Formats: sequence, C-alpha cells, structure tokens
Amino acid sequence: MTGPMGKQLKDAKKMMKQMMEEQEKLQEAAYEAASGGGMVTAKVNGKFELLSLVIEKDCIDPEDPEMMSDLVLAAVNEAIRKARDAQEQSLGALTSGMNLPF
Repeated sequence: MTGPMGKQLKDAKKMMKQMMEEQEKLQEAAYEAASGGGMVTAKVNGKFELLSLVIEKDCIDPEDPEMMSDLVLAAVNEAIRKARDAQEQSLGALTSGMNLPF
C-alpha cells in the first residue's frame, strides 16, 4: 500500500511495536511501597504479582494482629497502585494525540 493510507499503516505498526516493548518492560519492572514507617515493605511486578513482602519483627504484636494486617494491605495496595500508575503514564504517553476507541 502506498500513499497516506500506507504511511498510516506503517506508523500504526511501529507504534504497536513500541507499545508492546514498553509493556514488556513495565511488566518486568518492580514497584515497591512501605507502610507503618517502613515496618512493612511490599514489592510487586508490572503483572501485579507480589514478589516480596518484608515485615519487621517489631511490627509483630500477638495482641494486635489487625494492625499487621492493615500494614500489609496498605503496603501491597500502594505497590500495586505504583505499578498501575507507571503503566498508565508510560502507555498514555505513547498513545497521546491518537483517537483510539475504548
């Protein structure tokens, strides 16, 4: 195909390749967050899979297990939010100015 339509097709294929490469990088990246002043630290990847969870021993109080649960949830959720935000920002930059149907 030649002309404007051919160029658009070529540009679209190039952009698709860039998006796939960027998404792959984002999925392999690690995103970390802490709660309770660093008492609990969670790390997730761009696939939103939990990679590690570190709980400081000072955080373990047998009399208050709910506190530790809350800190774990806060750290994991924040790490996931960071991963999601990174993906939205990165992929949004690639598609800005395009009229993509959703």
